[in-house]
Amino acid sequence: TMETQRGAIGSGVVTPSDRLFVRNNLPAPSQEITANPDAWEARIDGVKEPRTLSVAELKQMGVVTVASVLQCSGNGRAFFPHGASGTQWSVGAAGCVLWTGVPLKAVVEALGGPSGGAKYITSTGGESLPDGLDPKTIVVERSVPAEALDSALLAWEMNDEPLPVAHGGPLRMVVPGYYGVNNVKYVKTVAFTESQTDAKIQASGYRIRDVGVAGSPDQPSMWQMNVKSWITSPLEAGRKGRNMVYGVAFGGTVPLQKVEVSVDGGETWKQARFLGPDLGPFAWRPFVLAVDLEAGEHRMVSRATDTEGNT
Repeated sequence: TMETQRGAIGSGVVTPSDRLFVRNNLPAPSQEITANPDAWEARIDGVKEPRTLSVAELKQMGVVTVASVLQCSGNGRAFFPHGASGTQWSVGAAGCVLWTGVPLKAVVEALGGPSGGAKYITSTGGESLPDGLDPKTIVVERSVPAEALDSALLAWEMNDEPLPVAHGGPLRMVVPGYYGVNNVKYVKTVAFTESQTDAKIQASGYRIRDVGVAGSPDQPSMWQMNVKSWITSPLEAGRKGRNMVYGVAFGGTVPLQKVEVSVDGGETWKQARFLGPDLGPFAWRPFVLAVDLEAGEHRMVSRATDTEGNT
């Protein structure tokens, strides 16, 4: 894992590829798989005309570019009071990137549509699995609600460049507004299924539960992201007088309405101004607020509100 430094996020909308955090659940495949990306194949099942399609074929079925936040569901884990296990991310397990690929909906329509009874889209990654272990205990296979078909895409580019192995190249399932684990890397199979996969990463992993309670299929899954924001500058030091407070905010699958900033620990709030273009409901919005500060210590916090009133 590699985390983006908090102060390196900057004030732009798009996170440069060389600054974007890296997270894998299994060892990444060889770099050789991106030597001829058009040859990579993915199987589409649970449709009326199941087929295995190469990236070259997918490129002939449609293309879109979508700006979306990519965020690990454990982002902010370092701040959890109960000492959660796993990578101790601060706020750097997130970035906003441009994905280019074919809408999954276009692929499905070309194959006759779902075969019926499908409630989930189940994607399987193409990592090599170690011998001697039950594949279901380690395979990266995630199911998301079928309603995600309206926004999901099979991406082969990130930030206008071929998708690198570190970020799932040559082909990645992208579900805008959903936590990163659902954006399956090296995707080899996409299936429309009646039930969620029984792979461990789905059945008991990435479930919302009380501290100390084991994960199970009856708990909410880590799917759509919640509204969120954080300050990126200044961090540990500012100056007496005028300071520009920068940060980023996003609403997951819901557009943002506003961001507010407090420089007194949440006692009083002022509305910040969004920076840069609005790249759609799945992208984050950099924000800025000019504040005048006396010499001393100030605790700065931000809060975002989406168009549905979630804060």
